[in-house]
Amino acid sequence: MKLCTIAKIENDFSEKFGIPRQSGLAKELKSKIVFEPEFAREEAIRGLEEFSHIWLIWGFSESKGWSPTVRPPRLGGNKRMGVFATRSPFRPNPLGLSAVKLEKVELGVLTVSGADLMNGTPIYDIKPYLPFADSYPDAWGGFAETVKDNQLKVLFEEEGNLSEKQKRVLTEILEQDPRPSYQNDPHRTYAFSFADLTIKFSVCDGILTVKSVT
Repeated sequence: MKLCTIAKIENDFSEKFGIPRQSGLAKELKSKIVFEPEFAREEAIRGLEEFSHIWLIWGFSESKGWSPTVRPPRLGGNKRMGVFATRSPFRPNPLGLSAVKLEKVELGVLTVSGADLMNGTPIYDIKPYLPFADSYPDAWGGFAETVKDNQLKVLFEEEGNLSEKQKRVLTEILEQDPRPSYQNDPHRTYAFSFADLTIKFSVCDGILTVKSVT
């Protein structure tokens, strides 16, 4: 089977650090799915506007090889689990799957919210999300259940020129604690890029403090 890129995602993440670890965690985060010219056809998206959410099948474009076991960040990075029990990018076929909210449908462009993809990520397919078939309210999330509610309180020591919208988006992202779980040094300052900004922060006793926005 040969996959072709039907679209690429455009958003404010130029690097992996800081991207939400799962889709839907940063609901305020908007992205655009821009179709390749060959697939930017009105008939190909006919009816899509009737759905509230869609599935994105995409590629881990920066993944290098695969491993049968990986260290999930949320388990502290020091415990190995089978790759097929995780959503690690180090897979035999580096494919990702994300459910996102469909905000707007235009010819050649879909606007979505809640995506967990880096700018430029190739999209291989788009499918409608079907609540009656795709949602299992009684499902159990394995070892991920023990860490899913691990949120931080976010304080801004400095806001720079952030707009209110940018501040809301960044708060959602930072609440999820973008640090690797094995890093817990309260004196360390972390930094990541978002849009044309560099965000620096530290974490101590469950509180993430934004030190600077430049």
